[in-house]
Parts: sequence; C-alpha cells; structure tokens
Amino acid sequence: MSQTTDRDNLPNPLDPEETMSRDQIESIQLTRLKETLDYAYTNVPYYKDKYDTAGVHPSDLKELADLKIFPFTEKEDLRKSYPFGMFAVPQHQVARIHASSGTTGRATVVGYTQQDLDDWAKMGARCLRLSGVKPGWKVHNAYGYGLFTGGMGAHAAAERLGTTVIPMSGGQTDKQITMIQDFEPDAILCTPTYLLTIGDAMQRAGLDPRKTSLKVAVCGAEPWTEEMRHELEEMFGIDACDIYGLSEVMGPGVAGESGELKDGSHIWEDHFRPEIVDAYDSTKVLGDGEHGELVFTSLTKQALPIIRYRTHDLTRLLPGSVRPGHRRMGRITGRSDDMIILRGVNLFPSQIEELILKLPALSPHFQLVLTRPGRMDQLAVKVERRAGISTEDATKAGGELAKLIKIHVGSSCAIEVLDPETLERSMGKLKRIFDMRDK
Repeated sequence: MSQTTDRDNLPNPLDPEETMSRDQIESIQLTRLKETLDYAYTNVPYYKDKYDTAGVHPSDLKELADLKIFPFTEKEDLRKSYPFGMFAVPQHQVARIHASSGTTGRATVVGYTQQDLDDWAKMGARCLRLSGVKPGWKVHNAYGYGLFTGGMGAHAAAERLGTTVIPMSGGQTDKQITMIQDFEPDAILCTPTYLLTIGDAMQRAGLDPRKTSLKVAVCGAEPWTEEMRHELEEMFGIDACDIYGLSEVMGPGVAGESGELKDGSHIWEDHFRPEIVDAYDSTKVLGDGEHGELVFTSLTKQALPIIRYRTHDLTRLLPGSVRPGHRRMGRITGRSDDMIILRGVNLFPSQIEELILKLPALSPHFQLVLTRPGRMDQLAVKVERRAGISTEDATKAGGELAKLIKIHVGSSCAIEVLDPETLERSMGKLKRIFDMRDK
C-alpha cells in the first residue's frame, strides 16, 4: 500500500504556459501566427502558390481575426502533395514520418522534426496529467503502433509524464486482458469502442472489469457520447476522459479533458489556433459557443506547418475552466463527412448511440446500414440486445428506439435487434456506417 501512496505523490508540475491568462495566450498566438504564415509561405511552395492565387500574403495578418482571409487546407491538399510536398524542412531534418491508412484515397503523410516530437510529447503529457494520470503509474497503451499516430504519440506522452509504459498496441484482446491482470496498470489508453470490447470480453470470460487495477481511461480517436462515457465508467469503475488530436495537425495531444470536471477538452492554444466555421458555409467564422466545424492552425510546427486545416469534426469552443487561458472543445457531435442525409434529414452516428444507450435492453454495439431498394434511401439500425435480456424485451426496446429516432432525429428507420456477439467488434477505430447504396 505504501508503494501506491508514494507513486501517487511524485512531483507533477504544470508547464508555465498552462497557467497563462487568455491575454497572454492571444499575445503568443499573434506572434507565432505571423511567424508561421511567413515560414509556410517561404518554405512550402504549395502554400506560396495557394496564397498567391488567392491574392493574400502573410503580411496581411495584422490581428488574430485576419486569419479568416487565408485559404483553408484540406486533406486533399496533402494527398495532392504526396508524399512530402507539404514538408517545410529538408529530409535530413525529419526525425519521423507517420501516415494515414489511405483507405478512402491516397494516404496523407505527416512529418516531425525532433523539436516537433518534443512538443508533441509535452502536449500529450499535459493531456494525461489533466485527466488524472500521475507520474510513477503504469500505463497500458492499447492504441495501434505503426504509421498511425495514436500508439507512438500516446507512448511518448506517457513517458514524458514519467509513467511506466506498457506498449501493448491494439488487437489481441485476450492478451490485453492477461496483461491488465498480470501487470496491474493504473491507466489505459485506447479508443472508447475498443475499451468496450475489452470489457465485454472480460465479462464473457467470467471476469469483473470493476476488479482490475485500472483507475483512469484516456480515450480518443473517434467521437463518443456522454452515454458511452457512463457505460465505460460503470463497466470498469474508472474515470474515462477524452483526448483529441488528428494526424494532420499533430496526433493525440492537441487537447485533453479534465478528470475532475469532465467538461470538454482544453486545446493547447500556445501551439494551436482553433476556429469554428459554419459547416454549411465555411466563409463564416463563428463565435465561441456556436456549433460548427473545427479548424486548426499550427503555431510551432516545423516539418509540417498546417494553416486553417478543416478537421470536419463538429463541435464548439467554450471558455477554459481548469486551464482558463486555453479554450475548451465541446464534445464532438459527429463529423461533417460522416453525416447521413436521409430523405432530407441530417443525422450522425453519435445521435443514434445516444438514443440506444437510453434503453437498458440494448447494448452499445450497433451499425448503420444505408440502402436504396427503390428511389428512396433507407436506413437500418442493427443493434445487439444486452446479455440476459430476452428476445421479446429487446424487440420491444427496438420499437421504442424507432420512436425515439423519429421524435429526436426526424426520420423513420428500420430497427434490427440482434443477439449478443453478432456484430464485428472494434480493434481500434470502429466503422459504424455501411453504405450499400449504388453510387
């Protein structure tokens, strides 16, 4: 017992920038934003050509609000520049390369100088510390290692914080459980749906997830609801917090959530300038508190400066709480490119998840299947009943779900209630939408 107490009381100081005021942060942002625009324009021909074509120049930025006159950067820009056309430094200064899977097109490639890697680890460590992870703890990292930024990004963050890292990576769920039992980690890092998969597998094996050594889960890489947080916290008896990042901007660690308040992720604004734009009219930059699409500009990146990158994540900006100088992101409600338009009604998988988890007979395991048997699109929600729930009770819950979707989303859909363990389980990022329509 004394060993645990000692580990829980190791020094854990904040970075000085974490305690800066809003005015101090915005002063740093303006200075770094001017430097970044000039740096990208000078060192990345793609940016120079894009800005010259748009008739803008880095010197046009006089105040933070002027950022809106500069063109967006899209995933397609990185694909057109494949593999290294967006890099601002020569190859010998690139310490590491990551890339997306390329499942929806050519992969997007990102690079890091050693300073970029140091900054990334520092911001990731801030996120873990904010979520309640402490130096001296053992951290089970179940994010995938390799070209995906999740595994190595989370690993470096945990090491920077001063934890003992267990680099498990994703998959091999039975081995995950063995390692959790044998190594007794204090925290786990993974996607929320994969943590659910681990918990389900433990229960099938007759194990109680609440009796593990885990205290904190830091989950990211996919949108998840408050209902899913409650599901995971009840299943494991832990605190579950969000972490945000994407490869094109940096990786996990752009923003992190307080384990104390669980009120959205603080964005480290000494390194990034966020904006919210209207998801349907990107020329409109929205004010704090308004829902729209999240856009990021890097302020310190060397290898791959990124200017006004459209994330397609839908959220809003809120005042900082436990880190008052740094604004928070509201929970991501979905992605604009994941939005389903069903007979004129817009809906997101997270909306369906929220409604499913209001019904105790239904499990969080579901898929959305789009078809077009005639001239009209149709949506089927495939959802598993919970173990121990009768088929009759689950079918009634399915009918109730159809009513809730009609009331709260505004569209009719078919509900197919399946037996437990029917649907594919997450091994990392989970695919929710299956579009079977003829294109």
